[in-house]
Amino acid sequence: MDLIELLIKGISYNDTQNGAYALILGEAEGERKLPIVIGNSEAQSIAIAIEKEIRPPRPLTHDLFKNFCNRFDIKINRVIIHKLVDGVFYSSLVCEKNGNEEIIDSRSSDAIALAIRFEAPIYTHESILKEAGITIKIEKEIDGNNMLKDLFFNENSNKDDLLIKSNHELKELLKIAVQNENYESAAKIRDEISKRK
Repeated sequence: MDLIELLIKGISYNDTQNGAYALILGEAEGERKLPIVIGNSEAQSIAIAIEKEIRPPRPLTHDLFKNFCNRFDIKINRVIIHKLVDGVFYSSLVCEKNGNEEIIDSRSSDAIALAIRFEAPIYTHESILKEAGITIKIEKEIDGNNMLKDLFFNENSNKDDLLIKSNHELKELLKIAVQNENYESAAKIRDEISKRK
């Protein structure tokens, strides 16, 4: 099987989508990153699970699910991000009870929030990384800060600005966005490039 383990590299706020965050996953043994747009509550739940010292006064939904699983001897063995359709990632929880495995469909953000709590590995397929992964190797120096600022930080800019860029310009912008760790912008550029194939 072509499964590749992913590690959580960080979460950053998405300035362009109100209440949205980018969850950045990276290959355990590689350079590619996989940005996934998630909601505010999922970002908070993931951040709290990563930061072990923070304990909410009452269980969050993912904590409640873990408590339920623990009570009934259910383990989550792994999470697999198995499909990407129109920019939406689909995931599965591989669960075990009494030595029997079951696969449960899940939103990727929920699956990852649970994977952290169960200390379960996160995997994806090579084909998904090829389609949606971002590589941070830069082939040549580009003065791209101004290009990136013009595209994403201008008050008057909008998503239609991507539509007027050539494929070459989009690939250059993608490299710049990744180099500057602007993964939300990189994900948008990547999606536009994918639409044109």
